[in-house]
Amino acid sequence: MRVLYIDTSSDYLYSGIVIDDKLISSIKKKYEKDLSKEALPKVIELFDKADITPKDLDKIIVVNGPGSFTGIRIGITIAKTIGWALNINITPISGLTAMAISCNNNTYKMPLIDARRGYVYGAIYDKDNNNVIEDSHIDLKDLLDKSKYLDEVTVITNNDIDINLKKEKYNPDILKIVKQFENNEGINPHLVNPIYLKKTEAEEKAGL
Repeated sequence: MRVLYIDTSSDYLYSGIVIDDKLISSIKKKYEKDLSKEALPKVIELFDKADITPKDLDKIIVVNGPGSFTGIRIGITIAKTIGWALNINITPISGLTAMAISCNNNTYKMPLIDARRGYVYGAIYDKDNNNVIEDSHIDLKDLLDKSKYLDEVTVITNNDIDINLKKEKYNPDILKIVKQFENNEGINPHLVNPIYLKKTEAEEKAGL
């Protein structure tokens, strides 16, 4: 099984190629405004390092949200272009789920992405990475209220969020994420869409 993983939902490019349950090549690097320019060339480099070509892939896994509107589109565009051209199914996954899977703490897990103005993209997962509180665009105080009845909670984030809970930086375990979803059949590339959770400013102003 040859799998390409892509996550561009933040300022970072997280991507890797897994072959037969081994992470052969990967990148975890912050690009910020250069992400749109650097993402595709860096993904191509992963194929060179793994000594395979895109046509050798069996599956593509891509994070389709939540996070940066622009970032999400970059990863989905790369995944859909490869998938459509080579007739490879794509498995879209939540970036919050990927964050929870990558945390090895035996606690409840609260992945958080700063959405500004006191809001976050967040969720709560149990020790087995089952969704306890669904992914949402939510006021951080409301999410904390929902979590206060739970046992120990670990917050996973790369943002500077002031919160009185145990925190750890998000360092994606690409192999672990891929193994979680490698048996998922995936969907036709044309059916892969971004999951923003939050409306765009234009939609909010239009009252949509």
